[in-house]
Amino acid sequence: MHRRLFPERHGAPGRANIDLVAPLADKATDKHPREHSGAVSPLIDPNLRRGDMTSANHRSTPRTPTMPGCRTSATATRTTTTSRTTTVRVPSADPCDVNSHADFSFEALVAAYFDCRANKRNKPSALDFEQDLERNLAQLHEDLLEGRYRPGPSICFVITRPKPREVWAADFRDRIVHHLLYNHVAPRFYASFIADSCACIPGRGTLYAVRRLEAKVRSITQNWSRPTWYLKCDLANFFVSIDKRFLRDRLARRITEPWWLHLAETILFHDPRAQVILHSAPARLGLIPPHKSLFNQPSDKGLPIGNLSSQFFANVYLDALDQFVKHRLRARHYIRYVDDFLLLHESPQWLNAARAEIETFLTESLDVRLNPTKTILQPIERGIDFVGQVIKPWRRILRRRTVNDAMHRMRHMPAGDLFESGNSYFGLLRQATHSHHDRTQLTQILRRRGHRVNPAMTKTYRVQP
Repeated sequence: MHRRLFPERHGAPGRANIDLVAPLADKATDKHPREHSGAVSPLIDPNLRRGDMTSANHRSTPRTPTMPGCRTSATATRTTTTSRTTTVRVPSADPCDVNSHADFSFEALVAAYFDCRANKRNKPSALDFEQDLERNLAQLHEDLLEGRYRPGPSICFVITRPKPREVWAADFRDRIVHHLLYNHVAPRFYASFIADSCACIPGRGTLYAVRRLEAKVRSITQNWSRPTWYLKCDLANFFVSIDKRFLRDRLARRITEPWWLHLAETILFHDPRAQVILHSAPARLGLIPPHKSLFNQPSDKGLPIGNLSSQFFANVYLDALDQFVKHRLRARHYIRYVDDFLLLHESPQWLNAARAEIETFLTESLDVRLNPTKTILQPIERGIDFVGQVIKPWRRILRRRTVNDAMHRMRHMPAGDLFESGNSYFGLLRQATHSHHDRTQLTQILRRRGHRVNPAMTKTYRVQP
């Protein structure tokens, strides 16, 4: 059965007719890959249904900001509380002037919807939105055009692997708006980014980053024949330290259309703590150090981890660091993945001086600091641990801690999860050039537990009933 999205829209000048067919969602128990790296728990509790949270999908009037207060969920494990009100005034133009420049089409909103649901099709909020898809999209389109759009409540939960971290999941309706903004403005920013800026950029994931770094190592060492040093740095508490006012200025340099800038400001300055639904027990929330929690930050600091907009904004924020390192320090061999970055040079003294200049720049210009416990300066012969892989002379392997953790989980996880997890780990291991031993170990575990593996040890198959 299919549902037809707006098959005909007569009488709307300048708007092309669209004929999109959207298959109805499968049952909600199907699993899909996650969109956010590093988060193991699902963004939304599978048991959360329509009645558990206020949704904009069934409002006849636009959503308006509410005073911070308490919200509860039928499946939440604790009472939801908020910590403070928003004190930063969102910069905005005159509403009439902003609305007159709302130059996006309904087709662009539909495209953003399809992008948003790619890996979220069977999440409760996505299913809830799709129950009356045409009306919900039309209402969202109208709210955006008339300047009535306001972000809704977010779900906050805690993951513990690889370390405790808060994850914020915006409502599905809001994530569509994030994709709408991203699709429109991201290309102009990516055109100005350096080629060594990775993460949340099409074609520049972890595999791109580690291959590019390996190419740089082979270049500066002339195929491992010359001694070289590397400086690896990590930013302390990066996402909760981002200055929204500085970021807004960076966005305004390239977003020149008033309506689109207003939308970016609405997303950027929205405080998710004002309407939050907590899906973690107090014990799990207590695992987050206070200085790493968004709840304890000023209202003009910090972005929620888990949204597409936050990942994109983080790249825009740190583009200033990329430009400083490439054009002020003139570092030839530099690469960054989110808040982890690395420089190569023949002289450890040069790298040490560069570290001091970078630290001064970060403190004075971006109000962020290096993590001293994760700042490493050593010869490359000892191995470079970057984005989960270790680069050594003539080989690249997966980080041992990741391999050991994967094997332990595969030995003890429920049998029903072996197929998906096994293929996921095979895909991760294939990215390393020297992973034959690790793939053999994973194959033996899967075979002992009744699964078949192909001869190349690159994938496993479902167990036939």
